[in-house]
Amino acid sequence: MGNLGPTELIIIAVILVMLFGAKKLPEAARGVGRSLRIFKAETSKLRDDDEAPAATVQPQPQQPAPAPAPQQIAPASAQSAEEQARALEEQAARLRAQAASKPQ
Repeated sequence: MGNLGPTELIIIAVILVMLFGAKKLPEAARGVGRSLRIFKAETSKLRDDDEAPAATVQPQPQQPAPAPAPQQIAPASAQSAEEQARALEEQAARLRAQAASKPQ
């Protein structure tokens, strides 16, 4: 049952094209790839956090953090979906860095 031959793969491909249409498949593949890339980055960050010793973190005096300036993002029509995702990833990374630098 685990062996998929070329005939079975062709049948699966034809069914996918009939269900989703030829125009939607590349977009769906890009979305899945982007999601997997984000998932991989987050899991590697979690592993890095687990490996870092917690005893080396020393509390710092609490200082009021300046309010971050609002990010100006171009309208959606001016950026592709990939550029929008990259901008959101960068913004999330900045927010995580700010949260990590604050003492708890």
